[in-house]
Amino acid sequence: MYLDNFAHKHLPSQKLQPEYIYSDPDFQLPEDLNCVERLLDNHIKEGRGQHIAIRTFEKTWTYQDLYEKANQIAHVLVDDLGLVSGNRVLIRSANNPMFVAIWFAILKAGGIVVATMPLLREKELEVMIDSAEISHAFCDYRLEEALAAVKSPFLKQSITFDGTENGTSKLETLMHNKPKEFQNFPTKADSVALIGFTSGTTGNPKMTSHYHKDILLICEAFPKYALQPVPEDIFTGSPPLGFTFGLGGLVLFPFYFGASTFLIEKPSPELLLQAIQDRKVSIVFTAPTAWRILATKAADYDISSLRKCVSAGETLPEKVWEDWYEATGLKIIDGIGATEMLHIFISSNEDNMKKGATGLPIRGYEARIVDRKGNELGPNEPGRLAVRGITGCKYLNRTDKQKEYVQDGWNLTGDIFRKDEDGYYWFVARGDDMIISSGYNIAAIEVESVLLKHDDISECAVVGLPDENRGMLVCAYIVLSDKSKACEEFAKTLQDWFKENAAPYKYPREVRFLDNLPKTETGKIQRYKLKAISKGN
Repeated sequence: MYLDNFAHKHLPSQKLQPEYIYSDPDFQLPEDLNCVERLLDNHIKEGRGQHIAIRTFEKTWTYQDLYEKANQIAHVLVDDLGLVSGNRVLIRSANNPMFVAIWFAILKAGGIVVATMPLLREKELEVMIDSAEISHAFCDYRLEEALAAVKSPFLKQSITFDGTENGTSKLETLMHNKPKEFQNFPTKADSVALIGFTSGTTGNPKMTSHYHKDILLICEAFPKYALQPVPEDIFTGSPPLGFTFGLGGLVLFPFYFGASTFLIEKPSPELLLQAIQDRKVSIVFTAPTAWRILATKAADYDISSLRKCVSAGETLPEKVWEDWYEATGLKIIDGIGATEMLHIFISSNEDNMKKGATGLPIRGYEARIVDRKGNELGPNEPGRLAVRGITGCKYLNRTDKQKEYVQDGWNLTGDIFRKDEDGYYWFVARGDDMIISSGYNIAAIEVESVLLKHDDISECAVVGLPDENRGMLVCAYIVLSDKSKACEEFAKTLQDWFKENAAPYKYPREVRFLDNLPKTETGKIQRYKLKAISKGN
């Protein structure tokens, strides 16, 4: 057991946790388990040390390089920084090889990883540090200012490193002459390995915890179901490694299957396409907003190496799927995951895909649609999505939220879905994005999907406005391709066009133009901020 028992002490009791299902032999794991051994160390033991693990536009690391650096950093943690098992350690960095080495080092030393997004500022970092009682932090020197401004009684050690590897920061100095071997801390399968903070699309983030076994279990689930990875695959994408979608897609999945990852610190659509072309990337993870732009630029690059395209973070509009397929002949694999569940639990593969549907529960999970009382609903009846399987929600220190998310052994994700006669799941709305106007139930995503088919609309997001007569009004926030067209007259043109192309009762009675939609760093639209604008806040 960890000497610092904070995380385990604040786990929800077993009766508040969801029911877990490990029926498949692939999901049977030993009680003594440190996930680093399967993801990294075994590649060295089995003679694959010289295989490529990480590429960037400037650097190439083998598995041996990564292994040795992770071991040296683990020594720094234990020998120089006084880490004891169970301490929470924050990483503040963009996606680069040193981030990955530090991530593995923390788990080797018996720490618990708290990875963060580079764009977080002082106040957000302070909330995380105080909530998780974080004692140690590794920070890329280029991002040091915000962390240095944090005032917390818990943070004892803050060490800078050089994510560019072109200079020498404090960590590199401490690593010098450290042994390149390290005896991993003997964690258990159900030792907490990481704490992920929810991404904040709905306000204050919550702490989700995941075990060492959870990290390996998700590698047996989505990638085998949808990707069929081989060692020759090269993964890349835009999600930050501080986001569990990015951690899985850009680190865990490639390393579990002995493949490699291509990391980009600032992954613009152009750089993603350049990486695919120049480095023969075969699997890409990114968000719907990026897929929309990639579809317009794909013809300018040779992307013939690409074989799998994954979208998550927000539901994938059918128009984006169609545009990408028309441009490339490739089908985007949509998926829904959650920080609480660690990664994707409903998705498709190329053999069972239904255009527009999110897909089917992947191996390791089952799902159903329920009403407010937990009763299962029939085909095509919209209701709450309930999921259970190999992973589940374990909020730290939030019994109230745990009881909301987990009910009768099922994880309730907060999404409204429907299940068709063939068992496919179709996204309807976030639970708080259903607009009830004059007795009609109108899903924001339905209105958005129609609007995105208009040639002049680049992006849009729909929310409900309180209205004395109708209860709520449909309000569309729109980003135009040509922002000079934004005016009241053009708003009326869009409304008339909508009524000709969809049920008139769904049309947006309010149209507001923005230069950009507010988004999290993971690409999710922050609808709560749009609702605050609507209320005049």
